[in-house]
Amino acid sequence: MALSQTTTYLILDVAGTSCALPRDAVREVLPLPHLHAPPAAGGPIAGFLNLGGVPLPVLDLARLLGQRAAAVEPDPYRHILLAADGSLALLVDRVVDAVQVSLDAVRSVSDTRTLNGCVEAEIALDKRFVHVLSMQRILTTEERERVATLSRRAAERLASFDAAVMD
Repeated sequence: MALSQTTTYLILDVAGTSCALPRDAVREVLPLPHLHAPPAAGGPIAGFLNLGGVPLPVLDLARLLGQRAAAVEPDPYRHILLAADGSLALLVDRVVDAVQVSLDAVRSVSDTRTLNGCVEAEIALDKRFVHVLSMQRILTTEERERVATLSRRAAERLASFDAAVMD
């Protein structure tokens, strides 16, 4: 008997909507730490996580996807997902589960059906379909450039404190 191939997904609660990310797209799941939120950030940027002296942008996934209009009160049970490539992190309400899904339960979604192809597939889970998000396509090219600019500014600001300490 041949074994069916499976892949692992993290099931997320994003403002009451279930979404999934491939497990290999996420380096680490963290509890919500204190985030530095500069006044110029705005939009879906929840703030920056100081990760070993490097400011990492944290995007509120619910706000990015239009599921929530404004920031919510800090909730110690929210989670941050560090992207495998280290470029950014996503703030979600909860990481609900990690599930192994048979490849025959994964249905591809056309790139043209979602903005920038950010939904790459759907998985059949508990008699419902859950959207699988693409970490690489969660932001458009222009959005990535803007986040990178804000990250550079945050790094410069953080470095200015190092210079002040040395003086």
